[in-house]
Amino acid sequence: MTAPTDPTDLDHLDRLRVHLMRVHQALLQNERRRYERLHGRVDDGFALLQLAAHDPWFAWLRPMAQLIVQFDERLEQDEPLTPADGRLLVDELRALVAPTGETDDFHVQYREALQASPEVVMLHGALVRELNG
Repeated sequence: MTAPTDPTDLDHLDRLRVHLMRVHQALLQNERRRYERLHGRVDDGFALLQLAAHDPWFAWLRPMAQLIVQFDERLEQDEPLTPADGRLLVDELRALVAPTGETDDFHVQYREALQASPEVVMLHGALVRELNG
């Protein structure tokens, strides 16, 4: 078994993906509640998916969704994951969720979500613990 810090450790990368998906789901549900307060009820999961993909309200979440897709694609490819590919995924994840002074929409909204939601804080903490191996 490889060490968790090994960039080709597929189990570690899959655990990171699962944690990332949990954080994204919590953020999406928080945004759904905020959106519904102003715009009315979102009828179902398909309607929420359409909003998440196309509505400007949810645009800030797209970098996280795109990173989840990158994890999925790299983990499902037939050829072995290279150390460089594994490091790239981990580095992109770290840049996305690590506390920084970044002022782009994602980081500003993410910091606000961490301040507003104990659930997001707990899920973020679990993700960071896995990230730090």
